[in-house]
Amino acid sequence: MRILLTGANGYIGKRILPLLVAAGHTVVCCVRDKGRFQVPVGLSAHIEVVEADLLKDDLQVRLPNAIDIAFYLVHSMAAGIGDFFASEARAAQAFVAYSEKSQIRQIIYLSGLKPSGERTSEHLKSRLNVEQILLKGPVPATVLRAGIV
Repeated sequence: MRILLTGANGYIGKRILPLLVAAGHTVVCCVRDKGRFQVPVGLSAHIEVVEADLLKDDLQVRLPNAIDIAFYLVHSMAAGIGDFFASEARAAQAFVAYSEKSQIRQIIYLSGLKPSGERTSEHLKSRLNVEQILLKGPVPATVLRAGIV
């Protein structure tokens, strides 16, 4: 399978990449800055690195169309963006628009735990909002919820 790994430079992305390659997949690593992405030793023959900013770039131009599954691991909090809630929503909407025109058959999103009380952090509200945006899109989405990783 040909897999798009957004957030390939992040904590989870760096750990998923070798597992996907070991399973026999070709992985397209989507990063904001190629200069900050170090290709793990021995994986270069099985990956392609694409530079794209989900908040700025035309994803139809930047990202390949021929993708089977996409891991959506994009989170804007660490980017120093003032209103990360709005930024994360815009990035998710841009990704949904891209996925509509691509061959992606499944999106996998790593969200946060859904709190049961009234006091939900902005961080978790944002994760749940992105979750809803991806789930409402035309491409089936699987949401995995995890605590702080």
